[in-house]
Amino acid sequence: MSDPDTDLSASVKASASHANAASSARRILRGDVLDFTADPGFAQPKEAPGVRWRPDHLVLIDAGRIAAVQAYSQSLPPAWQAVPVEDHRGQLIMPGFIDTHVHCPQLDVIASFGTELLDWLNTYTFPAERRYADPAVSQAGAARFLQALWAHGTTSAVVFPTVHKVSAQALFEQAHAQHMRLITGKVLMNRHAPDGLRDDVEQAERDCVDLIDNWHGKGRQSFAVTVRFAPTSTPEQLVMAGQLCQTYDGTYMQTHVAENRDEVQWVASLFPDARSYLDVYDRDGLIGSRGVLAHGIWLDERDRAVLRERGAQIAHSPSSNLFLGSGLFDWAQAQREGVNVSLASDVGGGTSLSMLRNMADAYKIQALQGTRLTAWKALYTATLGAARNLGLSYEIGQVEPGRMADLAIWNWSAGPVATHRDGLAQASGDLHERAFVWMTLGDERNLVGTIIAGKTVYKTRITA
Repeated sequence: MSDPDTDLSASVKASASHANAASSARRILRGDVLDFTADPGFAQPKEAPGVRWRPDHLVLIDAGRIAAVQAYSQSLPPAWQAVPVEDHRGQLIMPGFIDTHVHCPQLDVIASFGTELLDWLNTYTFPAERRYADPAVSQAGAARFLQALWAHGTTSAVVFPTVHKVSAQALFEQAHAQHMRLITGKVLMNRHAPDGLRDDVEQAERDCVDLIDNWHGKGRQSFAVTVRFAPTSTPEQLVMAGQLCQTYDGTYMQTHVAENRDEVQWVASLFPDARSYLDVYDRDGLIGSRGVLAHGIWLDERDRAVLRERGAQIAHSPSSNLFLGSGLFDWAQAQREGVNVSLASDVGGGTSLSMLRNMADAYKIQALQGTRLTAWKALYTATLGAARNLGLSYEIGQVEPGRMADLAIWNWSAGPVATHRDGLAQASGDLHERAFVWMTLGDERNLVGTIIAGKTVYKTRITA
């Protein structure tokens, strides 16, 4: 895996060209702009760096990118004075959220009752995923899934499809058609899975290479070498996966690690010569700066040191960890030890695609461990933080000239209780209190609209 901060110019030019072809229309949005310039960390809200609050500003969009951000009181450039202003006064304009770990086919099994991870996979997940061998099911599922992301204010995602090549192909096709930044790849899984969900090393490699050749770097699409998790790949398949990462520049790697204690014990029995679960991946060259590893709850200090040294990230999946009873991820400890952390919904183990709901669950998980997660840290992590971890901050994560116009527009409140509470927070004059109330009580009902590459892809029917 290459370093995410290298060879960006070609990617910028490619995505710029694609966006230019996608949209030449100019737009101007008026509203309150919130984004970040630095990691606020776990500092107290009033001491947190990097919070950028620009009330009553205009966001000028041209050819799919942000052209300028300026105060409403400032005169528009002459070339923009005939462009109508879309009025979102009193509403938030933010970068679209980035979900770093989510399963497309698992919308079919979201909110399934009563099992921990391994039973849940066998009882619910694998039967649902088997259906995606049908190209028509994969196409319909991809369309439903992407539309659902947009309806929750998410504009970029790192996605697990299924073991079937057609499931990854469908995601790439539909995301590309909407000029959406998407990272995905055919799942690798050649053992400990039912009939219809196993591949073999040689065919899996051919499928991955074909997808890389056709989709990696096409528009805003990126390929991820996608190992389901260590138990479902033979040692030979893991070696092949590592070789793909090392051979094809700029590819990502996504997998699961140390989610559940029974899973960790199973991995130890399958790979007795490995030092740890993480070592199973690391020794085959799978851990690098573009590595995205979901969960990471049951890692030890040495594992975290490896993640820090390699520049890989843990995709913290709070709602899923609570729902499946997997454990409590210690985010503050990971931060102290220099591990990159992003936020993820992990649907369908998670119970909502809403990154706001996942932030609220993340707050509860940290509170149980004596840490108070601020709204600033949570919001940063789901925007600029994720973009930086993925090596994409030149393109997404901020409301900044030159970035792609991937934006979400939000109401501060939805419903009488939240509206009452928001009014009190606004009257206090404390911006963080208001943002924290929105983060804690908000969800997809607060969303006004979602914009990708300057085009509205979702608009709510409820405007207040």
